[in-house]
Amino acid sequence: MHPRLRRPRSLAGQLFAMQVVLVAAIVAGFALFSYVTDRAQAEETARRQSTATAIAVAKSPSVIEAARGTNPSARLQPYAEQLRRTTGVTFVVVMAPDGTRWTHPEPGEIGRTYLGHIDRAQAGETFSETHMGVLGPSVRTVTPVYDGGRITALVSAGITIDRISEQMRKQVTALLGMAGAALALGGAGTYVINARLRRHTHGMNAAELSRMHDYHQATLHAVREGLLMLDGRRRIALVNDGACELLGLDPKVVGRPVDELGLPPGLTGALLASEPRVDELHLTADRVLVVSTRPVVGGERRGTVVTLRDHTELQALTGELDSERGFTEALRAQAHEAANRLHTVVSLIELGRADEAVEFATAELELAQALTDRVVTAVAEPVLAALLLGKAAQANESGVELVLADDSRIDDGVLPPWLPQRDLVTILGNLIDNAVEAAQGTPGAPRGPAGGRSRVTVTARTRGDELVLRVTDNGPGVRPGDAEAVFERGWSTRGPGRGLGLALVRQAAHRNRGTVEMTQVPGGGAEFTVRLPLRPAEVTA
Repeated sequence: MHPRLRRPRSLAGQLFAMQVVLVAAIVAGFALFSYVTDRAQAEETARRQSTATAIAVAKSPSVIEAARGTNPSARLQPYAEQLRRTTGVTFVVVMAPDGTRWTHPEPGEIGRTYLGHIDRAQAGETFSETHMGVLGPSVRTVTPVYDGGRITALVSAGITIDRISEQMRKQVTALLGMAGAALALGGAGTYVINARLRRHTHGMNAAELSRMHDYHQATLHAVREGLLMLDGRRRIALVNDGACELLGLDPKVVGRPVDELGLPPGLTGALLASEPRVDELHLTADRVLVVSTRPVVGGERRGTVVTLRDHTELQALTGELDSERGFTEALRAQAHEAANRLHTVVSLIELGRADEAVEFATAELELAQALTDRVVTAVAEPVLAALLLGKAAQANESGVELVLADDSRIDDGVLPPWLPQRDLVTILGNLIDNAVEAAQGTPGAPRGPAGGRSRVTVTARTRGDELVLRVTDNGPGVRPGDAEAVFERGWSTRGPGRGLGLALVRQAAHRNRGTVEMTQVPGGGAEFTVRLPLRPAEVTA
């Protein structure tokens, strides 16, 4: 059984240990530097103090006068001891020019030879040195005593190293206390900072964070759906390749506010909303997107996560499925109506009215064949012809007459292969559906002008280098203030859940470099015109 591998210390723990060691090293270095500096300063202070004391004694009149006598020690010993106690030096020794002591803190040393160098003082120089004496090693200063230009005595004042060390021990104790306090304060601050870091990194170590970052980047760019992350100030914090493609953004958009990206107002509002959104349908210039948002909350609002799914193809397929379902219903209704007419013909024959039966059947066939012949003759494009015939049947079941304009003409092979048939179906199918609904009138309104039959007129023709698709209805029309709003997603006069068809029309036209416009028809109704170029983009340019 393999021993359990010990998990590496977390990143916060590693930083805490490193910072503690660093703080300890800085404090220790500072303490050592302070100790060495204070030691040197203490010795220099002792040297200045001993120098000042020795010079003051050498210039004292009582010392000069005592040096002239036969027993200098009797007068100088009490003076030297009093001066030693008041000045804080360890000793004040007054001696003869040959080094014989006249004073000393230990009376037994009086009369003996001074331990130290005096040759420079005998030459008239004041100097300092560190030397071993009777009281131990000391910092001392030796200076001559002049009497009328002649050296009559020497004075030595000094402070022992032990006394200097004692002063240093007091300073070191205070220094260590301050260093300990600084170390404790630094350690506490480091602990607080690293505790916060540990919470943010969830206790992971550096290797785990690096691995998570690699997985994060790989996952981010591998996902085909769009992923967008906004910070608390509604700026782009992260965007993957899918989101850049779906929204038409540059990868360098990170850091820019959402409301400066030029997205449609509805989509911008969804991204900026504080409440979550689930599977909302939004349109851009070229795509149908399903948008979901979720706020990231952790004590305070930290931002929003946005997912984007491309619904363009599915929306087109859904539209085609709706058209097929409508065609099926129309064919079922036509089959039922044809059965009724067939029963009528059979009944007329059984009643012996064969001529009337033939006349009735011929009239019905001519009526049905007339529209088919008109559409097939004018529109050679099979997809558009089939769409027009199917929509005509649907409109007829709704009580609306669909008419193909006389100037309609699309020859076979005129439409370029790069113009998607699916977009043509989206444009013409949605325009006809919208016109049929409008021609039926709003709830409670009469059908058609002056109560006449509702009618939808379709024009499909090529003119020069463009394809023109025009659909006109004789319904109630569109208010002037809604001329632009009709193309927005969700705008409808028939309640919620509608208002997508015209938005898809404008999107499909824009995708194929075309235009769509709406005008009012005199006497009531609306006219929608779509123009699509028949030349490729590079030829047009």
